[in-house]
Amino acid sequence: MARVLFINAGSEGHINPTIDVVQELISRGEEVVYFSIEDFRERIEKTGAAVRTIDGQKFIQAFLSGGRKYVPERINGLLHTADAVIPSVLEQIKGEDFDYIIHDSMFGCGYLLARILKLPAICSCTSFAQSKAAFNTMLEQLYTKIPAERAKKIQDEFQSLTVSVKEKYGVEVPSPFEVFCNPAPLTIVYTTRQFQPNSEEFDQTYKFVGPSISSKFKQNNFDLDAIKGRNPIYISLGTVFNRAADFYKLCFEAFGNSGHTVVMSIGNRTPLADLGEIPPNFMVKNYVLQTEVLKYAKLFITHGGMNSTHEGLYFGVPLIVIPQSADQPIIAGQVAKIGAGLTLQMESLTANQLHDAAEFVLNDLSVHKAVAAMRESFQKSGRNHQAVEEIFDFKRQNNISL
Repeated sequence: MARVLFINAGSEGHINPTIDVVQELISRGEEVVYFSIEDFRERIEKTGAAVRTIDGQKFIQAFLSGGRKYVPERINGLLHTADAVIPSVLEQIKGEDFDYIIHDSMFGCGYLLARILKLPAICSCTSFAQSKAAFNTMLEQLYTKIPAERAKKIQDEFQSLTVSVKEKYGVEVPSPFEVFCNPAPLTIVYTTRQFQPNSEEFDQTYKFVGPSISSKFKQNNFDLDAIKGRNPIYISLGTVFNRAADFYKLCFEAFGNSGHTVVMSIGNRTPLADLGEIPPNFMVKNYVLQTEVLKYAKLFITHGGMNSTHEGLYFGVPLIVIPQSADQPIIAGQVAKIGAGLTLQMESLTANQLHDAAEFVLNDLSVHKAVAAMRESFQKSGRNHQAVEEIFDFKRQNNISL
């Protein structure tokens, strides 16, 4: 069978959807060498993949050196990571042969490494897919909001970085799209066409396989018997931006001593002691096994990360999305557009607004109908099995060893 080079330095939301795919690739005879950061070594090794690492600190420092205020600065930041990633990867695989490469859509160096190594490439897209036309339109609009002098510096830096990449690695970077979206001849998108915005823009090189729903690598410290039959409201801001004591207290005010049972997961950045007195109808934990809790929940109040959003809708739970950063506002907008819930803004949120939004979502029939449709879409999708079938079809089309 084939040897696969998998490149993915991303966060939980980028790593987790690939785990079942890698495991199935290996079960079907593929040998996978997976590059990531040390934090994810154990999780990836459990799939049977050989794990190699890049320096996570160097990667972050290089990325941040491009600037964080504007998206075009982040694109430059991704180009800055080339020297932190590419030499390390090339050194660690020196003398080895691979049949194809799978790279994360937002890794930055995936497109470059595929061309340096001259390997057939597959893009792993754990967020919404983005067409080149839509990306370019978005970038043009963003530049209109950047002061002219700063915009010129950003564009000049991009040109300088692309020249440097060509000189060092012999690869042309045609445009920012190749850096930010890492296009490839095949793109595996971990959602369905029904949930993808503007899905008509994407041809058959984009395979919408459905969400990855797995709880294998999450710890469970929560007694599920405590919520069976109680249809709780579940509240979580995810694993990254969950330092939010004021928000958690606002939830106490909105739902404390109400007729609702509430399960709230606060992560490890907010000490329980900072929350004060916890209402008797609340169960507050640092972590819960989210996919299990969602099986019993009647409402999910979430930050709108792609994994959490998928998990909520997969189990047929309506959403209130309170986006924090990254692609979460886009995901929140799509949830609202399809009618599967509401979007609220953290900055202006009041306890009354949150309470009223919850009552609306819980009782509106159109919301429940939209959620049911999306649940069906997700549960009928092929998910990791379809992803691997698409990869094997790609291998056949490219005469890669089967």
